[in-house]
Amino acid sequence: MPKPEKIEESPKLEELLDRLNEIQIQRLLQELVAQQPELLDVIERYVNQITSLAPQPQLSKPLRCTTVDPAPWRGQVRQILRDGVRYLEEGWEEDPITEELLEIIGEAQVFTEHEEVNNALVILEAITSNCVDGWDEVYEYGAENYEVASALNEAWCEAILSAELTPEEKVDLQVNLEAWQDEWNADFAMSLEALRQGWDYPQLQQVLQGKITELGTWEGEAPYYADDLALIRLKILDRQERYQKYLYLAQAEGQTQQYLTMLGRLGRVSEAMQSAQTQMSSRQEAFALAQVLREQGSPQQALKIAQTGLSLPGNCQYDLAIWTSELAFELGEGEAALAARVKAFQAKPSFEDYSRVRSLASEAWSNLKVELLDHLRNHQAWGIHSVKVEIFLHEQLIDDAINVVSELRSYDAPLIEQVMDEAVASRPNWVIENACRRAESIMDAGKAQYYYYAVEWLRKARAAYHQAGRKREWSVYRTKLMDTHARKYKLMAMLKQGNLD
Repeated sequence: MPKPEKIEESPKLEELLDRLNEIQIQRLLQELVAQQPELLDVIERYVNQITSLAPQPQLSKPLRCTTVDPAPWRGQVRQILRDGVRYLEEGWEEDPITEELLEIIGEAQVFTEHEEVNNALVILEAITSNCVDGWDEVYEYGAENYEVASALNEAWCEAILSAELTPEEKVDLQVNLEAWQDEWNADFAMSLEALRQGWDYPQLQQVLQGKITELGTWEGEAPYYADDLALIRLKILDRQERYQKYLYLAQAEGQTQQYLTMLGRLGRVSEAMQSAQTQMSSRQEAFALAQVLREQGSPQQALKIAQTGLSLPGNCQYDLAIWTSELAFELGEGEAALAARVKAFQAKPSFEDYSRVRSLASEAWSNLKVELLDHLRNHQAWGIHSVKVEIFLHEQLIDDAINVVSELRSYDAPLIEQVMDEAVASRPNWVIENACRRAESIMDAGKAQYYYYAVEWLRKARAAYHQAGRKREWSVYRTKLMDTHARKYKLMAMLKQGNLD
């Protein structure tokens, strides 16, 4: 007997889909494919069918003969953006998109560096176009494109300057870059300028022939990206081993570090040393040149440059000072090794460097010790408290250690307790006052989840009372606490079980 037809009470598919927005529909499809992978073939056939009915607009013609298929790169970008939407919907605070996109942009740059420039251009087009097309979805959640667009700008610039482009290809790229720039609100000005100038730009050609003026490679005022563009050109010249042109360009564009280090790499040590006297102006430049000179077998010259660098402005003082000290020690230059290690300690104090200065100083240690301790007392930096405590306790400077931790928050409890353990014999009254104050603030606030820490502070106080021969005062104080907080039953139980008699 045939079964009666069922009455369809469930909503129709159209009604269900009408409740969803575009992103939710995408997530639904992803979830269905995850559960039933065979659906992917059905979806792919349908997509191919409907997209083949009307040709998709293209920003440019294909670029030359290539050996890579851009499809995987397009798919990878789309997947990153889709995953980014999901993460952002779930409330991720960290950026789930930028790092992965920077990674694949870096992979494209590898093709340029290995002189597979046509492949690099195709890949960069796939990455950029799909970033632009899909960014609206992540932009709704506050995702910024600045870092990704900047990386793409640099990658495009290097690829353009590494390629041999036909006039038609230049026009296509210009159309692409300008369209992406407008649609994505990005800045591809450097890449567009590189496309316009190439290597035949008259002012640039003058520089590459050694005819250098104050204007460098520019006819008028240099744009804001001039340094970045110069560094990319230098990278390419280095890769092509066009070293004299590299030096001319570095000199013309004020890229002192690149100029000096290239002289060192080429073995032109005397010229590098002479140029450094008038051109070197920062620790970073000195450190870079010194490292190259050492690698090139000129350690004495490297030491001289490094010592000069320590008196210049800039970053990397600690790293340069450590490097200089170690080189000087290897060369048997004891005084130089000591002076550099002192500078390292002054830049970033540590017990290790304090001990190293002591071993290098020998008979001069007594005077240097006073100088370093005075510096340490006045030094302010994140994370310095533990270094101060370690050194002050090592030198039995209990009062200095107490000054460091007295006003620290209980978040630094291990450090405070370390000082209390050392101070209990000679400064019991400080331990009593500080530990009781911290315990009372927890108990008075009724912070039950922190009662354990209050008991620990009271143990420190009890030890100090006993050490000072004030056992009876401790007993009175404990009784007072019990009376004051009698209704805090959890605390009472902990005080009774905490060996605080």
